[in-house]
Amino acid sequence: MEQVTVNFRGEARTYPRGITPLEIAEDLSKKLAKEALVAKLNGTIVDLSYKINQDCNLELFTFEDEEGRRAFWHSTSHVMAQAVKRLFPDAKLTIGPSIEEGFYYDFDRDESFTPQDLEKIEKEMEKIVSEDYAFLRMDIAREEAIKKLREMDEPYKVELVQDLPEDADISFYQQGEFVDLCAGPHIPSTGKIKAFKLTSLAGAYWRGDEHNKMLQRIYGISFPKKSMLDEYITRIEEAKKRDHRKLGRELGIFSMHEEGPGFPFFHPKGMVLWNILTDFWRKEHKKRGYYEIKTPIILNEELWRRSGHWDHYKENMYFTKIDDEDYAVKPMNCPGGILLYKNDVHSYKELPLRLGELGIVHRHELSGVLHGLMRVRCFTQDDAHIFMTPSQIEEEIMGVIDLVDHFYSIFGFKYHVELSTRPENSMGSDELWEKATDALRNALEKKGLPYKVNEGDGAFYGPKIDFHLKDSIGRTWQCGTIQLDFQMPEKFDLTYVGPDGEKHRPVMIHRVIFGSIERFIGILIEHYAGAFPVWLSPVQARILPISEKHMDYAREVKERLEEADIRVELDERNEKIGYKIREAQIQKLPYMLIVGDKEANSGSVSIRQREVGDVGSRSIEEFIAEVKEKEKNKQ
Repeated sequence: MEQVTVNFRGEARTYPRGITPLEIAEDLSKKLAKEALVAKLNGTIVDLSYKINQDCNLELFTFEDEEGRRAFWHSTSHVMAQAVKRLFPDAKLTIGPSIEEGFYYDFDRDESFTPQDLEKIEKEMEKIVSEDYAFLRMDIAREEAIKKLREMDEPYKVELVQDLPEDADISFYQQGEFVDLCAGPHIPSTGKIKAFKLTSLAGAYWRGDEHNKMLQRIYGISFPKKSMLDEYITRIEEAKKRDHRKLGRELGIFSMHEEGPGFPFFHPKGMVLWNILTDFWRKEHKKRGYYEIKTPIILNEELWRRSGHWDHYKENMYFTKIDDEDYAVKPMNCPGGILLYKNDVHSYKELPLRLGELGIVHRHELSGVLHGLMRVRCFTQDDAHIFMTPSQIEEEIMGVIDLVDHFYSIFGFKYHVELSTRPENSMGSDELWEKATDALRNALEKKGLPYKVNEGDGAFYGPKIDFHLKDSIGRTWQCGTIQLDFQMPEKFDLTYVGPDGEKHRPVMIHRVIFGSIERFIGILIEHYAGAFPVWLSPVQARILPISEKHMDYAREVKERLEEADIRVELDERNEKIGYKIREAQIQKLPYMLIVGDKEANSGSVSIRQREVGDVGSRSIEEFIAEVKEKEKNKQ
């Protein structure tokens, strides 16, 4: 019998040719065989039923692994599609992928799905799961696939096959009576899906093109244990309470208006928070040798052609005419920073040159993806562009990593790192891309930072390091980015004079830390559930006089706090003190200062703290000192 050598976790084992990953898992461990969902053979994700006919490196993935979760959620989307076809045979299938958390499937149907329909679909899914159908792969020739899909009356699937390259492998998966065009892989059977919930309905254009038909998208989530679904639902309920759109309106931070969809309006309290963040940004960057610049929002269209944005990004840009010439509203700050660098002759002695900009950019996002401050059409990037010699690359990258780490630790964020490599839609030579990617990888390894490789997700001009924050309820947000760029200096003929007196080509780093200040504020609102720490809170204290006769003393307290630069409000309403306290609690203020006869006579304030309630009376000086200490320590 022919044999194959399988390397698993550094150990080589010999098995009969044609063995499957599931059979190998059973040989290794019953627990692993029970939990395994998909496998990776020599870098390719496959079903556990795949027959191994050559020597290989094998990895096995469970729900704990991203690869396992993706297959699990994608398989659940097929179960949902099967249930939909059983209940609504007229529905046409399109696509049903896994997403960052869960899955969706898009359907074309004349009638709209309702919440009641979702309940019916869930019940039918329960039947499909209990029937424990195996996911069976079928590889089919192109013409046969098109014929089969036409017979099934699935026009969207026909279009997908017709758009594939002539030599593409085409596969279908079947569970029970349900058959779907799909590249896979899938989990072994429907019975592994122990808990699921259909979460929402939405509209979506076919292939994301607003000129195509609007489809109906059903979102869902699934888990191998019911307890995991219960935890998820609890987290979702908590997320609803923290929704930055709701809290932003209630706390007077920002609002959105029909007259400017995707263009946020910041209120006075929102601007206090904005200025605290930008003042902190400026101070920390000045310490590290950055110079702040400002570049125009509108620049000639020719610039964007030269930079590559025209070829790679124009569908996301806004355009205008000035004096019969074509101009573009900037979607990114880098070309402006490059023009500023190019304005002077630079010596190697000036490098690295770190230019920071809080630059407003505009991007044309489809209306369907707009979401509060998280996805907008106009936002401020805390950009910086670092121009350096090739020998300075790793040191500069490590310096940015340190700065990112400092910022995120201040806000209490943990994070993980991803290294994103060359995308299909990119520019430049393989050699320069490899050089740039190696530089980022070396910097990460020298810093001892674990990272995941995110293939094909780099910027069109260079690879990047992305920082994904984890908030207080476990959600992740991609914020900071370090992009290494050999392309723009070449396109714009940037130079510096080296020690040999000759011109040399600098290298660029593009980087952000907050990412978008608007989005970062949205993340902070949800991270803190609107209860900002003292140093960030737009209002640090509200003075609550017990009655009208204590108003003069309350005004005196307010004046002394304002002189100390404490952000304070005075509640002058003729309301009972209990009502005033409840109102201040709703506003999530760090401190309430209650003043009555006793406080007026002793020159003190009675302090009620947001987290702990009444903490007793203190002198005004003691209260000022406490707030200042918290500001100093970013608490």
